[in-house]
Amino acid sequence: MSQYDKEGKTWTEQVEIAAEELVDRVKELIESGNVRRIIIRNANDDVLLEIPLTAGVAVGGLFTVMLPVFAALGAMAALLARVKIEVIRTDDN
Repeated sequence: MSQYDKEGKTWTEQVEIAAEELVDRVKELIESGNVRRIIIRNANDDVLLEIPLTAGVAVGGLFTVMLPVFAALGAMAALLARVKIEVIRTDDN
């Protein structure tokens, strides 16, 4: 799904992964730089956690700022078998 907004073109993708991969996958998504929002859902599509990101989050101090989020993701992963990650990306060209 893609749409145009005032920030440029945005699109959404959804992937289902094993819960033990959650923390590593979210770290990869954050480091990619063009992600604006990450939504973690359970198998029933209930929202468990929504992580809004800004353009500069991938630079300096990322892991210090995101430590509480990673701790929450780790706790969720311990309780769930599979999760869905909805990723909202932008094309800032």
